Amino acid sequence: MGVSSLQYVLEKGQEDDWFSSKLIIILSISAVLGIICFIWRQLEYKYPIVELRVLQNTNLRIGVILTFIIGFGLFGTTFVLPLYTQSLLGWTALQSGLLLLPGTIFVAVVIAVVAQLIQRGMREKYLIVAGMIVFFIYGYWSYHLLTLQTSSGNLFWVLILRGLGLGLMYVPVTNISLSTLDGKQIAQGAALSGMVRQLGASFGVALISTFVSRQTQQHRVTLISHISATDPAVQQRIALLSAKFQARGFDAAGARQAAYNSLEGVVQSQSTLLSYMDVFLWVGTLFLLCVPFVIIFVKQSNRKISFADAGAH
Repeated sequence: MGVSSLQYVLEKGQEDDWFSSKLIIILSISAVLGIICFIWRQLEYKYPIVELRVLQNTNLRIGVILTFIIGFGLFGTTFVLPLYTQSLLGWTALQSGLLLLPGTIFVAVVIAVVAQLIQRGMREKYLIVAGMIVFFIYGYWSYHLLTLQTSSGNLFWVLILRGLGLGLMYVPVTNISLSTLDGKQIAQGAALSGMVRQLGASFGVALISTFVSRQTQQHRVTLISHISATDPAVQQRIALLSAKFQARGFDAAGARQAAYNSLEGVVQSQSTLLSYMDVFLWVGTLFLLCVPFVIIFVKQSNRKISFADAGAH
């Protein structure tokens, strides 16, 4: 109840003007009380559904944080891509889904290779750092790649790069999280990591949805401030659009109004595009900022995992 209430607040708060809405206030209180009661219950109960006590393990704590960030980045950017391709490029849902397929398959290939590298002694810390840097490059590249004319061929390689980054991080983070746990703690730690990954995904979608709405409004205000009715370039554009609509049978007044509506549509499309670009840049930057913390706090684990173990967790 607490998590679902918080997710609703994060996702719909922007639309409902945050605490001006009674529903948002009620759900905010519900989120705080629900999460506090959940933590208290799990710590007090002898056989909890989610064993929070395993977080006393330092490696697991670090792994859980990294898992949350990976879930946030993966699902957050995956959430934006179909919006971009369908709302701005005019693709179908099937085309958007097929675009993601090669990168997803590539993740599985990279995971298998990384598991073997860990078995041969490669340090997890270096793999995680490499994955985060690759994910930053993916975000930065996407920021510069996205336009209203971007083709599937342009997006293919950037999504392959994303798959490389995720594959480099996934198994090492899992190995770090579970390497110092014993017995039933391994299952408890794996369950906790899985739950946190899903929470990262949920929070990523909710926060990025709010971020996109806010950034779109800000970019729209900025773009409109550069459009003036006295600007010769704007007047020429309106005249050309009016002539185009008159050629289609509009009267003079209707053609001029249609020209203004068309210009408004262009501004809205550009504002939305800029907000999507911001998402990729900021998510990539988040991963880059995590690199020093990984270098400092992630310790080498002595236990090696097999690819099957990694997939099981």
